[in-house]
Amino acid sequence: MFRFAPLVSLTVASVALAQTYSATYLPSNAPKQTEQGQSGTNQCGSGHDQNSMCQNAYINSLDDWCIFAPPQPGPDSVIGNTERIEVAWCTKDGHGTRLIPDGAITGAHFVQTPDYVQVTGVGDLTLINIPKGDAGGELDPHGADGNGNPIGGLVFSSAFGSIQQMHEWTNFVSDSEFCFRACKDGPKAPALCQHIYDVMGCEWNMPGNYAPGSFDRCLGDTGEPMGVYGTSTFHQGDPTTPPAHPAPPTSSCTPFTLWIPSPKATCPFRLPFFATSTLPAHDERFPI
Repeated sequence: MFRFAPLVSLTVASVALAQTYSATYLPSNAPKQTEQGQSGTNQCGSGHDQNSMCQNAYINSLDDWCIFAPPQPGPDSVIGNTERIEVAWCTKDGHGTRLIPDGAITGAHFVQTPDYVQVTGVGDLTLINIPKGDAGGELDPHGADGNGNPIGGLVFSSAFGSIQQMHEWTNFVSDSEFCFRACKDGPKAPALCQHIYDVMGCEWNMPGNYAPGSFDRCLGDTGEPMGVYGTSTFHQGDPTTPPAHPAPPTSSCTPFTLWIPSPKATCPFRLPFFATSTLPAHDERFPI
């Protein structure tokens, strides 16, 4: 059996953590670097740059989100080796980050709940420098020393209104699967964006839709905190590993198709449209 811990201790710890953030930033006022030893920057400007060292990620909507991944390709760029220096790769221009290349994402599913937003999906993530065969790893704002993985990585979201820093978040990424959850500030945030289950992977930490070949956005119920089962808390490495929680219910789902421009188009690929829309490769009625 997995070890037992009173749920009340988790709740108290969550409240304490939620009240001890050392700083809060916006993209417009973040310093060049927010942590000692940081390899990239938090002053990213606008536009995009495929050599950007920006370490600001966003999770705003189905067509505007990011994941962290290695800055350089190569067999040594597995997540376990590069977690401290990852950079932001995003679906939308304008954040000063790298853009996720065409064809890298083959399925994405965005869910907004009262307490967090998350995106889950699959693709060929070797296109963002993750070596083929890498089972990946977990990235979060804490890390072993409190400086985060990547060091100085910040996450922002406008999903709950005005753009705000999301102090609690967790991002898993491998060569073929990704998931990213950012929790709204509050007493539930540390538990709902728990970061200690780093070998358990996406589908255990963030149960949801990982189907390939489809793209959708949904409203969802807040799920159970990962690792918490009633009054018991699982600890990674316990003799028995409990199953993942069921994926929480979703509603108001809107399917999209991925619009890919013609080779001559200068606009990036990343605009989803309603599945009922039929568009040619590039339609000037829909300027980017």
